[in-house]
Amino acid sequence: MKTYIVIGLGRFGAEVARKLCELGCEVLAMDIRSDLVNQVANDVTHAVTGNAQDKEVLRALGASNFDCAIIAIGEDLAASVLIAMNLKELGVPYVVCKAHDEIHRRVMKKLGVDRVVIPENEVAGKLARSLSSHNVLDYIELSEEYGILEVPAPGNWVGKTILELNVRAKLGVNIIAVKNDTKTNVSPSANYRIAEGDIMVVLGDNKALEAVQKL
Repeated sequence: MKTYIVIGLGRFGAEVARKLCELGCEVLAMDIRSDLVNQVANDVTHAVTGNAQDKEVLRALGASNFDCAIIAIGEDLAASVLIAMNLKELGVPYVVCKAHDEIHRRVMKKLGVDRVVIPENEVAGKLARSLSSHNVLDYIELSEEYGILEVPAPGNWVGKTILELNVRAKLGVNIIAVKNDTKTNVSPSANYRIAEGDIMVVLGDNKALEAVQKL
């Protein structure tokens, strides 16, 4: 199970925290405001009130033991910088930061933040889904219910044809393309046999796509 610490529980941070929990991840949600913490407490694994600008607070919470930290504190660039520095110094393996604008994004990248998100360009649900599984190579949200997922072919698919897999009936998804090192096969035939190293591009509702991630 992947573990996350989400710092900042405004609309964006709270939604990311909830979505990650829905996807089966362990989530510690944190904010300096106790009212925001209380609003998500029943929807995440743990929720605490604390100031992430204090490195010792993060150390006491065991921040370095989490797989990923998400800084979602809004427009305060100075606070984002300090929190990012704290997380990097504590050795958090992967740090994601919400940025207010392009300048904010550039500053955070200079600090070595692994991924910077401008919410106008990437919604919370998409971020949570793409972070929740190391297998997900890309996710395109088509609507609140449907999306397109790009994942390496699951091991139990290799050697079988699309007809044999029958994923439309079994999982409720459609294989709309298969990619490999040499080409992209759009609308592959039912007789196409999945090979080691194939990348599957599948279309379906969010519940079905989550099932594919777990294969």
